[in-house]
Amino acid sequence: MELTELQQDALIELLSIGFGRAAASLSQLTGHRVVLEVPQVSVHPISALDSALRTVVSDEVASVHQIFSGPVAGDALLILDYKAAGMLKELLTDEAPLPLPLDASAREVLTEVGNILLNACLGTFGNLLQVQVSFSVPQLNLDSLSEILRSLMVNREGLRYGLVVHAGFRLRDAEVTGYLVIVLSVASLDRLIRSVEAWEHGQN
Repeated sequence: MELTELQQDALIELLSIGFGRAAASLSQLTGHRVVLEVPQVSVHPISALDSALRTVVSDEVASVHQIFSGPVAGDALLILDYKAAGMLKELLTDEAPLPLPLDASAREVLTEVGNILLNACLGTFGNLLQVQVSFSVPQLNLDSLSEILRSLMVNREGLRYGLVVHAGFRLRDAEVTGYLVIVLSVASLDRLIRSVEAWEHGQN
């Protein structure tokens, strides 16, 4: 399934609203101006997510995972490779990284960033659809990309498509790229896209 140019533009516009809210929260939390950009959005069958993401992140990744439920339900993940995760922690806390893949402080920062970003985006979808979206407690996982995606396929058989959002964090003259992945069933994806189209039509 491919998004049309109009659907893609509308989704980017909508996600930018959520990212704007998340950036404001992160700026307030850290005392640094944080800008979050949404340069790209694409949809892939869940079986093709591994190859789609492997071109942009290394195999060892940190992911913050939340399950959301409601009329649109699925899994949302923020994925960063270890280098990007360590850099983001350093930029947000002013603390130099320890000589570990990801220390306890970095894990705490990543979980909070993931929680803020995922809630802001999914909350924006909920407002758009005028429905209540419920979230699970965010879980931080450090594992291979293939293992994280495999667990999604095994545990949630009804999920079929992944919405991949390239998210750029800009702060203090540096940029870190992460990837927001929203995994949805066919029905949830269809409902979301139809609602996005209706929202975009109402904007014009």
